Amino acid sequence: MSEQLVNRICSELSTLVLVDPHTHINPHSPASKTLADILGYHYYTELAHSAGMPKSQIEEPGLDPKTKVGRLVEGLVHLDNTIQVSWLVELCRKFFGFSDDRITSSNWESLYDRAAAKMAEPDWEDQCLEMSGIERVFLTNDFDDPLTGFDTSRYIPCLRTDDLVFHFTNPTVRARLARATGIEPTNPARLKDAIGKLFEHFSRHGVKACAISLPPEFTPVRPSSPSDMNRLFHAAFIQSAPDSTDSGAVASRRSGQEFIFWTIAEFCAEFKLPFDLMIGVNRRVYPDGVFQGQDLFDQRVSLIQYKDLFNAFPQVTFPVSVLSHASNQELVSYSWIFPNVVTNAHWWYSNIPAYITLDTKARLQAVPRNKQIGYYSDMYKLEFAWPKFNMYRQCLSRVLAQDFVIERGWNEDDALSLGQQVLRGNVETIFNV
Repeated sequence: MSEQLVNRICSELSTLVLVDPHTHINPHSPASKTLADILGYHYYTELAHSAGMPKSQIEEPGLDPKTKVGRLVEGLVHLDNTIQVSWLVELCRKFFGFSDDRITSSNWESLYDRAAAKMAEPDWEDQCLEMSGIERVFLTNDFDDPLTGFDTSRYIPCLRTDDLVFHFTNPTVRARLARATGIEPTNPARLKDAIGKLFEHFSRHGVKACAISLPPEFTPVRPSSPSDMNRLFHAAFIQSAPDSTDSGAVASRRSGQEFIFWTIAEFCAEFKLPFDLMIGVNRRVYPDGVFQGQDLFDQRVSLIQYKDLFNAFPQVTFPVSVLSHASNQELVSYSWIFPNVVTNAHWWYSNIPAYITLDTKARLQAVPRNKQIGYYSDMYKLEFAWPKFNMYRQCLSRVLAQDFVIERGWNEDDALSLGQQVLRGNVETIFNV
C-alpha cells in the first residue's frame, strides 16, 4: 500500500469540520481543568487497576488532582502498548506542547503544570473545539435535564432513556419523572402522557436523537392489551420491591420495561427522532472494579431480538452500536436489509484500530454508503475528540486507499468523497443537523 496515498487521504479528511454524534460531555464544564480530568477517564483507571494498581489508590476519597495524576503515571509503564495511552500522549502533544515519547515520573509534573496553565485560559473550551475540528457535540441528557444554561446549537441535546426503561421500579426515578412533567405516573396511560411531555420538552430545546444502552437479554416486543398492561404495571412498579427476584415480579418488570421502551419508540416516530440503540452491555460484571470499569459484554446478544421493533417502526431510523466485534457481521447484514437500521460507529470495546479496520472494511463493502455513521468519540472531556477521531481517520484512510483506490481502481477524489460522507455527511442527514 502506498503510504503517500494513505497520508494524502488522511490529510484531506483532517480538514473536515465534524459533528460528534455521541458523547458524555457536561455542557456546563466541557473541558478539563487539570490532567486529573484526563487521566481520570475510565480507560486509564480501569487499565491501571487491571495492571495491578490497587483500587484504593485510584479512588481514595479526598485525593487532590496532582497526587492522583502522579499515582496513575506510575501505572503507565505497563500501559504504553495500548492505544488509550497513545491517545493520551497525542493529545498532550497537540494541546500542551509535550514533546517526549512517554509520560514518566521524570516529566509528568512539568506537563501537569503546563497543562493546568493552558486549561486556565478563559477560551480553552473554544480552543479545544477549534483545534479538534469539532463544530457541534451531541450530549447524553438525563430525562429530567432542564436543558438550560448552555448553547444548544453547539451542545445538542439527546434524550437518554436508560433510567426510564430499566430503573422505573425505583420510586426515586418515578418521583423525578413526576417533578419533570407534573404528571404522577400511576398507570400506563399517565406514564405515556409523562413520556410525551418529556419529548415535548426536549423538542423545544433542539433534541436530535433518543438513545439507550441495552443488556444482551433484552427483547423489545409490542405491549400487552391495555387491560393486561394495567395489571402488569401495578405488579411491576407498585406491588413488588425494585430488586425482587420472585419469578412473577421479574416477569412483570420485564413487561413493564417492554411497555416503556415501546412507548419511547412510538414517540420517536411521532417526533421524527432517530433512536440510538447501543446493544450488548452487561452491567457490574466486575463489581470490585473501579468506577465505570465494571461493565463487559458477552456473545449472547443477537439483533434477531430486535426484528419486531425494526419491522414495527419503518419510519424510525435506528443507529445501532454493538460492543462485540463478533456482532459486526450481524449489524452489517441488518443494515444491508432493513432501510431503517444504520451502522453507528465503533463502541467501547470495539474502539481499537484492530477492530475498527476490519469492521470498517465490512461496512464499506456491504452497507449503502448513506447508512453509515463512521465514528463518535463517546468522550467525557473535549480534549479526547482529537486523538479518538484521528485514530478513526487513520483506519478509514487505510481502508479507502487499499480497498477502493488500489484494489477497485477508484480515483482518489471518489474515495475521499466516501470518507467525507461517513465522517460528516451522514451525521447531517440522519440526525438532521
